[in-house]
Amino acid sequence: MAYKSDIEIAREAQKKPIQEIGNRLGIPAEHLLPYGHDKAKVSQAFIDGVQDRPNGRLVLVTAINPTPAGEGKTTTTVGLGDGLNAIGKNAMVCIREASLGPNFGMKGGAAGGGRAQVVPMEDMNLHFTGDFHAITAAHSLLAAMIDNHIYWGNELDIDIRRVAWRRVVDMNDRALRQVTLSLGGVANGFPREGGFDITVASEVMAILCLAKTLRDLEERLGAMIVAYRRDKSPVYCRDIGAEGAMTVLLKDAMQPNLVQTLENNPAFVHGGPFANIAHGCNSVIATTTALKLCDYVVTEAGFGADLGAEKFMNIKCRKAGLAPSVVVVVATVRAMKMNGGVAKADLGAENVEAVKAGCANLGRHIENVKGFGVPVVVAINHFVTDTDAEVAAIKDFVASKGAEAVLSRHWELGSEGSADLARKVVEVAEKGEAEFRTLYSDEMGLAEKIETIARRIYRAETVTIPAPIRAQLKAWEAQGYGSLPVCMAKTQYSFTTDPHRRGAPEGFDIPVREVRISAGAGFVVAICGEIMTMPGLPKAPAAQNIRLNSEGQIEGLF
Repeated sequence: MAYKSDIEIAREAQKKPIQEIGNRLGIPAEHLLPYGHDKAKVSQAFIDGVQDRPNGRLVLVTAINPTPAGEGKTTTTVGLGDGLNAIGKNAMVCIREASLGPNFGMKGGAAGGGRAQVVPMEDMNLHFTGDFHAITAAHSLLAAMIDNHIYWGNELDIDIRRVAWRRVVDMNDRALRQVTLSLGGVANGFPREGGFDITVASEVMAILCLAKTLRDLEERLGAMIVAYRRDKSPVYCRDIGAEGAMTVLLKDAMQPNLVQTLENNPAFVHGGPFANIAHGCNSVIATTTALKLCDYVVTEAGFGADLGAEKFMNIKCRKAGLAPSVVVVVATVRAMKMNGGVAKADLGAENVEAVKAGCANLGRHIENVKGFGVPVVVAINHFVTDTDAEVAAIKDFVASKGAEAVLSRHWELGSEGSADLARKVVEVAEKGEAEFRTLYSDEMGLAEKIETIARRIYRAETVTIPAPIRAQLKAWEAQGYGSLPVCMAKTQYSFTTDPHRRGAPEGFDIPVREVRISAGAGFVVAICGEIMTMPGLPKAPAAQNIRLNSEGQIEGLF
């Protein structure tokens, strides 16, 4: 049987005018700022006007550690949202925007796949409504103003060796990780070392995704630490005077983007921090607004549950006052076989024993999610090569962990294929058994928070935090930042910092290489192992296959 590509399916979508999608949510047309006919931003005035409504139920979709076999977390998120609507629930999905860097690198797009997609898919995976460009511009304005302040006399006495504000660009460009700035003579300023991160790692992105109002956004931007003086006292964005202009640049980007699924169900797509180097969740304003408009809101957290779900619980839920009713952990037969030692080229052949061996990774994630006091449903994202025996092996394993696994065929069949999963999610959610709790208290020390995540979520035996880093953490505690949660920057492919170590290893070390403070966003970043906040391109980047065909249509994006 010949299957159509994701982009071919997306082009066949019978999209409805975005005003019709908004009307279904009770959003009047005058509160939608259209970007063409199929996407729009929702006004702050409308968002403010629904805050007194009760919340619907929140469903988090997460996954096992990603493998080259594919897991389909976003596809499952969209498919579950469609499935909930198909069984009579008023539901919508909330997902992140796609970053250009990975789209042209190796990850591909972030709009779902098959019959479970959000459209317009091509727009979402490219410039969309310009939010990422606004974030890049706001971040760059601050960078320029810092160096300009130093050039014109440095009234704040900034130690140019300790400028903490790096630059960003929304591309994978390893050549920019470490650069020397202001070369070329007196007119260009004072030479110093600097570097670039990818836009999704910017603290501005994190703040956009955690701020609740434009006023909150401006205050958070002002609270960012951008440099230090010679006495190591912090210099804030508000000292530079950039927060007002940055807020102006971000005014429209702060508004959630309304689009639709292939089945014309509503979706918010807003914000896009990576989960391996940032907190990996869509915006608080999108999620909290959706909860006022629907009975069920399905959202996702980036990469595996050890990164995305952990940060969703410990950072986003903590700061936004959210509590999921149920968590869906996505797994595939193919990924279980890879975790069980099967090479990618051999995944098509039945291998029940490899499935059983690989289930250890899934089991670890189930245990971790349950540790937050939230019930778990496992979604087995169906592939055509799956056999009944392999599926049964996963179901039996999940049952032994006190949960239930449901086979879902949303990629192939849309809501028809995800209805069983939707019914199970509703059954579990409406039992009301969730007793959400975070992993650690605000009062715990920063180093202890890092060690708690490493030991309880990753199952590390030791955590190596060098003395200078411990001293920095203590200094931040003394400055009043000890209550902040921790955002772990670590490879997504493994519980360890070794991306090649699959399964559920134990007895390893987590080395902390660097710590950064995001005082405006409200967390401390711990960079572990070899993870980079500016990714590089693979040997054969996806960009080599992306082009316009003779009809002016995009090819190679998916």
